[in-house]
Amino acid sequence: MYLVLLKFSANKKQAGEFMAGHKEWIKQGLDEGVFLLIGSMQGTSASDMQGGSVLAHNCDLQELQDRVNSDPFVKEDVVQAEIIIISPNQTDERLSFLLN
Repeated sequence: MYLVLLKFSANKKQAGEFMAGHKEWIKQGLDEGVFLLIGSMQGTSASDMQGGSVLAHNCDLQELQDRVNSDPFVKEDVVQAEIIIISPNQTDERLSFLLN
C-alpha cells in the first residue's frame, strides 16, 4: 500500500488550468481499483491548502510511479509528488482486505 503526497509547488497558481485533467486522473485511478482514498492536505487553517493525498494499492511501486508521473499536476509542476510505502500488518476488520 502507498501514500502519495501531492504538495503544491511554486506553480500552484496554475492548478485551475490543469484541474480537469487532474480530476480525470483521479477518476481513472478510482475506476481501476488502484486509488482507495483521495483527500486534501491542509495546514493549520482551512485556507492553508497544501495539496492532496492519495491512498493507493493493487499495484507495484513502478506502476504507481508511472501513474503519478502521468498526473497533469505532476507533469506541469503544480505539485511535487512523494510516494511513501506502507506495509500494513494490522487493520480494523473492515480493512482486512488491505492485508492481502
